[in-house]
Amino acid sequence: MRVAAIDIGTNSVLLLIAERRGGELVALVERATITRLGQGVDAARALAPEAVERTLACLARYGEELRSRGVERVDAVGTSAMRDAAGGETFIARARELIGVAPRVISGPEEAELTYAGALTGLDLPARGSTIVVDVGGGSTEIIVGSTGGAVEQAVSLDVGSVRLTERHVRTDPPAAADLEAVRADVRAALATLPAVPQLAAPTLVGVAGTVTTLAALVRDVAPYDGARVHGARVSGAEIVDVTSRLASLPLAARRQLRALDPARADVIVAGSVLIEEILAWASRLAGAPVDLVASDRGVRWGLAERLSAA
Repeated sequence: MRVAAIDIGTNSVLLLIAERRGGELVALVERATITRLGQGVDAARALAPEAVERTLACLARYGEELRSRGVERVDAVGTSAMRDAAGGETFIARARELIGVAPRVISGPEEAELTYAGALTGLDLPARGSTIVVDVGGGSTEIIVGSTGGAVEQAVSLDVGSVRLTERHVRTDPPAAADLEAVRADVRAALATLPAVPQLAAPTLVGVAGTVTTLAALVRDVAPYDGARVHGARVSGAEIVDVTSRLASLPLAARRQLRALDPARADVIVAGSVLIEEILAWASRLAGAPVDLVASDRGVRWGLAERLSAA
């Protein structure tokens, strides 16, 4: 059976068309389009008309692909921007006409379950121990703790993401030291609200979504982007500090020329990189030793597709 999962995020819209071969789910089509649905949502708490039109244009293309590929079962979900903003009902109705199903605004707990299950697929991780999955979106960041290959034990959504932090704090090009410090302070304040987590012995930190995969591609010079090479790439805290410094030193026009960086992500990647840097520092304090970040090119859409193909 051929299934499709669509993840409508604050910054990008992701499509996975897959089918099960034997016991393994195999991707047939993967698409990622930056539409910035969450543009201005942090301030206005409403979907901007131009952002809606960009996203619907993307869904129109995805709908054509669903039909041409003979997809039998489809599910589409929306996360932070659709949860936070007014105007979602009209958007959902129009989206249904394009892709055949109405996108569901999923709860935080369901998003955590889908992210955790999807992010770990295809990774070579220790059979035992704890895993922290970090899903860095445009509007929010989910931190999910569980056992490797097991169930979610704790999940928290923080109101910080690459788009939201950029809109809140970045005022100059390239970002001034004061801009970066404001981003850093906001992230640290958000992390300070996390419930107590017992010290974990050598936890595995897995990062998912476009900010993480872009940074891994930049560090490893994967250009053009290749999800198969990025999935499972291990990046150290020192490497993230270095790439943050390099990105922050470049004006937007120069960042858009970087081979491993989608030009549409160039304006928010600096704030996203600072966010990842602070999360790595937090995880290292928790572990009592430096922790690396394992990049995952999968996430909600893979967890959703696993569920669809098993139903």
